[in-house]
Amino acid sequence: MSETTTETALLGGGCFWCLEAVFEQLHGVQAVESGYAGGSTPNPTYKAVCSGLTGHAEVVRITYDPAVISFRQLLEVFFAVHDPTTLNRQGHDVGTQYRSVIFCLTPEQRSTAEALIRELTAAGVYSDPIVTELAPPAEFFKAEPYHQGYYRANPDQGYCRLVISPKVAKLRQAFAGLLRR
Repeated sequence: MSETTTETALLGGGCFWCLEAVFEQLHGVQAVESGYAGGSTPNPTYKAVCSGLTGHAEVVRITYDPAVISFRQLLEVFFAVHDPTTLNRQGHDVGTQYRSVIFCLTPEQRSTAEALIRELTAAGVYSDPIVTELAPPAEFFKAEPYHQGYYRANPDQGYCRLVISPKVAKLRQAFAGLLRR
């Protein structure tokens, strides 16, 4: 029996609850963890990151099987479920902690991200320029336990119903072929 190879993606697109809820539904994704990356404060807390003073972004660390789902497919979902044209904000969430960022963990991830951004720009998918930061690898700090699986645990909470549920619905409609069966 062959051993499954996994790879990791580290993405920030606003609130990590939103991204976690989306990516954990994809076939080939083995784990999604909410956390923080890209700042200078070691072992940050949610409260510290929310202050905007740590330099960290809310991110998700995705462990996936590249034989089942590619990094490019993950990025296609990423660009579809958040607004990559707003600098340091997603909806009502404002600050550098909500920036659109791809931490490129390998040179291949960087070239894939650059190519997809060029394609989306050339196709005129967005009326404003894509401002997603392509950042070098960064240390990931796992968020507090109550943030993990937040949408699954709190589907009727107001933020989940109003902000996350529409993103999940968009995923299910636009990327039905990538969903877990």
